[in-house]
Amino acid sequence: MSILERMQNQRSSLSSNGVKILDFILEDPASLSSYVSQDVALKVGVSQSGVIKFAQRLGFKGFTALKLAIIEDLAQQNAILEPKRPIHNKIHSGDSSLTIAQKLLQEKTHAMVATTNALNYAEFETVVKLINQAQRIQIVGIGGSALTAKDLTFKLLKIGITALTEQDPHVQIATANTLTKNDILIAISFSGKRKEVLMAAQYAYEKGATVIALTNVKNNPLRKLAHYTIDTIADEIQFRSSSISSRTAQNVITDLLFMALLQIRSDDAKLLLNDISSAIEKI
Repeated sequence: MSILERMQNQRSSLSSNGVKILDFILEDPASLSSYVSQDVALKVGVSQSGVIKFAQRLGFKGFTALKLAIIEDLAQQNAILEPKRPIHNKIHSGDSSLTIAQKLLQEKTHAMVATTNALNYAEFETVVKLINQAQRIQIVGIGGSALTAKDLTFKLLKIGITALTEQDPHVQIATANTLTKNDILIAISFSGKRKEVLMAAQYAYEKGATVIALTNVKNNPLRKLAHYTIDTIADEIQFRSSSISSRTAQNVITDLLFMALLQIRSDDAKLLLNDISSAIEKI
């Protein structure tokens, strides 16, 4: 596991200042080479000792040791990408089908393991209870995230939870405008910057609905807006042809939500699932 991954996995256990330092580093880790601890402290707005303690919490003697470890990690990643031309993350134009399959498996497995390792399970259980008690659940997402939203909606409907999704951003916003304090909006966006998703989340927030975000660990507008955030970690770097690993990370969370809710609803949910299966068999 890389240094950056270790840092991401410890987000839930960090202090507020620790989270600020983490977000600063994750925003542009390559720029750390030109900083000393005092520079980071001034940029983030924390004490220099806070930066040093952050590094020590990760097992390093100080900020310099942490910085060098991150630079070394980045150098190794860049070495993997060169000199072949990448067509998606670490997959290159000259790779065989077998190599592509192995790299895809590694990429998707990494997304699943890193996401579940970083999960704040106490907060996750709170989210599950809120969803279980909500009157309505609106789920929004654009592009690849829209596929995740549609899948989660279907899963919730199957166990008796009123859930709705719509790919048209105009309809998403209009629906969010009808939500109440008894409702939930689940916003799915790996970048956390999609304007359509942010607008729907903002309307839901203003109407008093609870906003739950599935997004990456970096500081982003969606994370700031949401009442609750579930981190999705994926190797989404410069050269990606599709949201393969980010959607894998999202699906881990949505599947886990479904299983947790199925556990809570137990016998009633199982009856509904059996009824659906019986109805489908008659088609």
